[in-house]
Amino acid sequence: MRVISGTLRGRRLSAPVGLATRPTTDRIRESLFNILAAGIRNRHVLDLFAGTGALGIEAMSRGAASAVFVDRARPALAAIRRNLLELGLTDQTRVINWDIGKNLNCLASAPQAFDLVFMDPPYETNCVMPALTALVSCGALAPDARVVIEHSAREPLRHPIGTLGLADQRRFGKTLVSFMEPML
Repeated sequence: MRVISGTLRGRRLSAPVGLATRPTTDRIRESLFNILAAGIRNRHVLDLFAGTGALGIEAMSRGAASAVFVDRARPALAAIRRNLLELGLTDQTRVINWDIGKNLNCLASAPQAFDLVFMDPPYETNCVMPALTALVSCGALAPDARVVIEHSAREPLRHPIGTLGLADQRRFGKTLVSFMEPML
């Protein structure tokens, strides 16, 4: 797996051994970032269920100001830390070991609100809605935040959630990528 574009284009990313982490495919990542194109530069990014950190790292490569990576699996956390160190991103990033399914209180001390959030939870575990609800209620979202969720087509989103409504949704085989934005 490699960074697709930006200043880190072509750089390799480490992934945990085994099947516990399901990294976003290059095709989905490329499509996702083509859609977001102009909305990445200088953003404060949150990567939930970060796995390898590929989504947050791709955003950093394309000009995001900072990124916070949250996961609870030790192999995933080790891979994220290794990737950030090898890519020279440790100064603009933070890695948090946290069970997102319970709450997102770990974000209460974030120095700034997040304007771009990626969520890529394990498929068909029914954790999309609890995690999205925790995200909205934790107070860490900027007023114009955009939330991008990669999830199974068999685990649909109920919306609106707080002020967030579904702005767009794309299908990639059995995967849906949902773009949520503040409703006006």
